[in-house]
Amino acid sequence: MFYRLAHGPRTPVLYLHGIPTSSTDFNELLGLTSGIAPDLPGFGRSGKAGHLRYTLDAHAGFIVRLLDRLEIERVKLVAHDWGAGGGLLFAQRAPERIERIVLIDALPLWADFSWPRLVRMMRAPVLGELVMGTVSRRRFERLLLQAAVSTDAFPEPRLAEAWLRFDQGTQRATLRILRDACAAGGARLQQIATGLPRLAKPTLVVWGERDPWWPASTARRYLEALPDAQLRVIEGGGHWPWLANSQLAGELAEFLAA
Repeated sequence: MFYRLAHGPRTPVLYLHGIPTSSTDFNELLGLTSGIAPDLPGFGRSGKAGHLRYTLDAHAGFIVRLLDRLEIERVKLVAHDWGAGGGLLFAQRAPERIERIVLIDALPLWADFSWPRLVRMMRAPVLGELVMGTVSRRRFERLLLQAAVSTDAFPEPRLAEAWLRFDQGTQRATLRILRDACAAGGARLQQIATGLPRLAKPTLVVWGERDPWWPASTARRYLEALPDAQLRVIEGGGHWPWLANSQLAGELAEFLAA
C-alpha cells in the first residue's frame, strides 16, 4: 500500500481520494495540515491484484487496518467523490474515531439520482469493459479537464500522473466498485444514506457549483441528512474545487484545525 504522511501536533487528517485519481489530489492540502493520504486499493501506486475485493465495504475495512497499523486512534476525515463511500462507512462503524468531517463533491447516495451516461455504461457487463478498453489518453484527459472546469486544476504534470496510474488494475477496480455499489438499485448506497443522521460530527460539505458529474442539489441532500453540517458552494468550481484554489485550501485547513 502506498500512502503520503505529514506529521504534525494535531489530530491527523485522513484524506480519501475519488475515482479515477489518487492521493496526489491532496498534496497541497497535506502541506497545510498533518495527516495521511493513502492510495486506496486498486488506485494510484497501491496494490491492484485481480483477486482483491474492490467495494466500498472493502475500502472501509482497509481504512481501519491502515489506521490500526499506523497506531492512529482518531482522525479528521476529508473524503472526495467515491472516497466518501468508504469514508462514511468507516465513520458510521467507528464514530468514536472521527472528530470532524469534510465532504467534497461526494458521490450521490440516493436512489432517485440520475447517473451520468458514462457511469451507466460502465456498470453494464461487457459494455463497461469495452468502454474502459477503448479509453485513450486524449479522451481520459479531456474528461478530467471537463469535470474540473478550470484547466489550472490539472496542469500537464498532474494529468500525466493520473494517466500513468489509470492502468488495467485501476480500470478493473473502478468497474467492480461501481457495479457493487449500484447493484440492486443502489441498495448499498442507500444504506449509507440511512446512516447519515447518526453522524453527529461537525461537518463541512464543499461543492463545486459547476460540477458536471454530481450537481449541487446532491450537496443539499447531504446538508439535510447530516445533523451538524454546513454548506460551502464554490462559485465556478468543478469536481475538484480545491485544486488550484489556494483560498479554499486555506479555508479547509482552518476548519480542520478547529
